[in-house]
Amino acid sequence: MTVALNCDIGEAYGMWSLGDDAAIMAYLSLANVACGFHAGDPVVMRDTVALAKANDVQVGAHPSYPDLQGFGRRVMDMDPEELTAAILYQTGALKAFLEAEGMPLSHLKPHGALYGAAARDRTVAGAIADAALVFEVPVLGMAGTLHETVYTERGLEFWAEYYADLDYDDEGGLIITRTHVAYDPAVAAERVDRVLREGVAVSASGKEIPMRADTVCVHSDTPGAAELAKAVAEVLDGAA
Repeated sequence: MTVALNCDIGEAYGMWSLGDDAAIMAYLSLANVACGFHAGDPVVMRDTVALAKANDVQVGAHPSYPDLQGFGRRVMDMDPEELTAAILYQTGALKAFLEAEGMPLSHLKPHGALYGAAARDRTVAGAIADAALVFEVPVLGMAGTLHETVYTERGLEFWAEYYADLDYDDEGGLIITRTHVAYDPAVAAERVDRVLREGVAVSASGKEIPMRADTVCVHSDTPGAAELAKAVAEVLDGAA
């Protein structure tokens, strides 16, 4: 598969706006649309799906812990069955908007703290897999973690991703922050290019770490996200 650019998007809510979704969407192949539990109210979900359709972008669900105040970036203690139900609920809501536009559900990508917990906790990853199996869609995650192990064990298609706007620790773990900082688009593009050519990323301390990517992610709440998406898309287009 050609390495695709994906973005966590549609993360406005009510009167609160976040990110220039229209500018970012022009560079994407995959849109991970917030489903209401960390951001993305029904009108935002509807409009984001329509925007993706207009730009020929595939849409996946971006479910979260039920943590609207914390933007889904706080770990919550939930029973596996409760967590699966929450993911089914969110993904089902998005699927309704996709069906209204005549679009399929492309994939599933957990958000924030849920994503991080699934990389470390087999039970959390299993609860996510239980939901993904209902929809029979691929799941995005980090290669070499329990994302890959559990999802593939359960027979799900797995898409490994590299983050262009987050740092990694020396063990290859993702450093998930409550608030994202700006990244130099040129530096991010160079790092993406190296991941694609050499399978190597650089940790926050400067250590080289192995990295595999089927898709590269940027976040809509990263400052300058549209410029960053443009720079990364140019690298991916050149590698295609």
